[in-house]
Amino acid sequence: MSILSLILALLLEQLRPISSRNPLYLGFIRTANGMGRNLNAGEYRNGVYAWLLAVVPLVVITAGGYWFLLRYNVFLAIAWDVLILYFTMGFRQFSHAFTKISKALQADDLNTARSMLGDWTGQSTSELNEDEVARLTIEQGVIDSYRYVFGTIFWFVALAWIAGPAGAVAYRAACLLQQKWGGHGDVFGRFADGVMDILDFIPIRLAAISFAVVGNFEDAVYCWRSQAQQWMDQDYGILLASAAGALGVRLGEALHQDHTVKYRPELGVGESANPDYLASAVALVWRAAILWLAVILLFSISQWVA
Repeated sequence: MSILSLILALLLEQLRPISSRNPLYLGFIRTANGMGRNLNAGEYRNGVYAWLLAVVPLVVITAGGYWFLLRYNVFLAIAWDVLILYFTMGFRQFSHAFTKISKALQADDLNTARSMLGDWTGQSTSELNEDEVARLTIEQGVIDSYRYVFGTIFWFVALAWIAGPAGAVAYRAACLLQQKWGGHGDVFGRFADGVMDILDFIPIRLAAISFAVVGNFEDAVYCWRSQAQQWMDQDYGILLASAAGALGVRLGEALHQDHTVKYRPELGVGESANPDYLASAVALVWRAAILWLAVILLFSISQWVA
């Protein structure tokens, strides 16, 4: 049932993509912002209480809805799975900006590509050259593909037998809370950071392995082992190093930002990133996603046979 729900959700999302600025996301983000203002008293436990208050009701409602519908009709439960996955997972939620930037670079419209990349990543992009825009676009695309596709799929499948699509909801909510509260050195957001470290530990490595399998395996493994630990965030270093090695392209490296040169570790081997590699990056993500679906299908078949 999980594989059917995943396939239907992906098809629905391709036919009618949903924006990351949809009312459900915006409502949750406004709630998170309000909690951050009103519940942050400068103590670690405040962050714990706020996180639980934001996530647990969503998980309970999602799991409860699944089991309620499953009691009456399995197809209603599948429809519930598909609906939840439609709002929590999808290529279009990250590939929309990726595709626009790629088209702008192909049309030699560097200023438009810089502007769209800045809106997407929240970084200063006005001084980037063409190769730097391509490099940063690939990096953000790989990270977002993990957040919106691989991480969500993993936690949906891991908890589907006991909580329906609640795993996907919990992971997506945890990602948003970490983006809003974590990563700033504030004690309030430390719990949100810690939760994401736990949730990402297994799926981010599985995603890296899948990039290696569907790309250049030897280079992906070499880059993972020799370069990932040098990246600022080691988990994302694993993901980006494996993707760069699988593509045969160099990521990381220096960026011209804020009137200076920001030096970053080198990831990958081969040629420096350029606009021609953007299509290859999208194809790599698609091949990895198909691999995941194939593995889940084989696992489901083995369960049915058993």
